[in-house]
Amino acid sequence: MLVLSRQRDESIMIGDNIVVTIVDIRGDKVRLGINAPTEIPVHRQEVYEAIQRENLRASRLEPGDTQDIGKFAGRGNNGQARPPEGPRR
Repeated sequence: MLVLSRQRDESIMIGDNIVVTIVDIRGDKVRLGINAPTEIPVHRQEVYEAIQRENLRASRLEPGDTQDIGKFAGRGNNGQARPPEGPRR
């Protein structure tokens, strides 16, 4: 682990496009500002771990979990079968 010392309003660069700035320091808490491209997710560690747990849980489907998945395919919002579509004009 790289450990750096920074003061308020000082930044560090991660790669070419992520900037982490010390915004405020109060007692034992540090507020960070993170400027990163939108395609790079940024989460607190506890949120990241919760997302990983949920993704793992969702990937462990049981055989019976999907038995009704096709039951409502082709039905409108009221559960009635939709009429077949004709040619588009």
